[in-house]
This record gives sequence, C-alpha cells and structure tokens, in this order.
Amino acid sequence: MNLRKRKKINAEVSTASMNDIMFFLMLFFLIMSTLLNPNVVKLTLPNSKHNQTLRQKEVTISVTKELNYYVNNAPVTFEMLEPMLASELVKSKDLTVILRYDSGITIQNLVNVLEIGNKLKVKMVLATKAPNGTNG
Repeated sequence: MNLRKRKKINAEVSTASMNDIMFFLMLFFLIMSTLLNPNVVKLTLPNSKHNQTLRQKEVTISVTKELNYYVNNAPVTFEMLEPMLASELVKSKDLTVILRYDSGITIQNLVNVLEIGNKLKVKMVLATKAPNGTNG
C-alpha cells in the first residue's frame, strides 16, 4: 500500500509585478518631494563662523539677485515692505525680522531694507550660511 501522493506541490511567488510596484513608489516619492517646499526662494546666503537660531515670532524677508522682494515667501514690491511689516507688527509686538539677503547684491539695497526696520523699531537679523553649509 502506497500512501504517498504522486504530485509534489511547488509553492512559487511570482515577482514579475514587483518592478511595476517599485517604479510607482519611486515616482510617487519623487513627485511628493518636489511638492514639499514649493514656495522656497533660492538664495546664496553670506557665510558666517557662528550660528544662532531664533524662537520668536518671525517674519522672513528674502531678496534675490534680481532685487525681487518676498515677505514670508510671498512676492512684494519694495514700496510694500513697510506697510506689510507694520501690519505684522500690529499682530505681534515681539516681532523679529529675518533678512535672507543674496550675497551678490550691493550693501545699499540691504541698508534700504534695514532703514525700514529701524523706522518701525523692529529687531532685524541677517541670515547667514554656517561653515558646515546649513542656513542659520
């Protein structure tokens, strides 16, 4: 009497569709990484040897090489900087303005922005690039 089965069952897992799944995952992460920071203004910050971070109510003013001005990543004209800072100052008395100023622009343009802050009596800090390459 032979009690053994005549057919052997082979358990196989098909991996043919794994390439498609990996491709779609890679595509998904590439698209999501580009949408992560869509409002970032590209600047080359000046270098600094010391790094300091602030933890207060902050407003960021960015100035590009082409003299495009941005307040919290929203484009504005130079004439609109003072009214926008004044409205932010009304919202919060303990306001710190972070200047993200491209290193290729003349100092006079920086002084013009600093004069607006001095007129409104707002604390202004110039953002620089630390020696290790991070923005501070």
